[in-house]
Amino acid sequence: MAQGTRSSRGVILFRYLSRLYDTIASRDDIEIESLNIPQPDQVLARLSGRVRFLDGTLLDFEEEVRAKAKRGIEKVHYSYHYQHANGATIFRYDNAPHHRKIKSFPHHKHVGAKIEASAAPDLHEVLQEIERYLDARRAR
Repeated sequence: MAQGTRSSRGVILFRYLSRLYDTIASRDDIEIESLNIPQPDQVLARLSGRVRFLDGTLLDFEEEVRAKAKRGIEKVHYSYHYQHANGATIFRYDNAPHHRKIKSFPHHKHVGAKIEASAAPDLHEVLQEIERYLDARRAR
């Protein structure tokens, strides 16, 4: 592989990780309990974190991402697990290959005991979904 390709993939990965960090750090409605966003190697990065919302709910997330040659990011592995303060799951997105009958296999969403087909979301989309959930709870 040409050096130019590797460095451009490194830039793609750096930009993705920077955007993810900015998405979390810019929020004033969460407390960052842990955040591991490493310096990427040229094409692969593993990141994880835990953030707590003002109502005590938690989001645990992890991603393993790879920069693609054609200016994109591939999520090799991901999990976004949102739960109540008592540990009860509200929802979780992941791509663990254990629900083979789901149309979007391996991508899926857990909502309570229900499994739904789902595209792979990004952290920004998950945070937007959490905002809608929290807004609906406040409106009750």
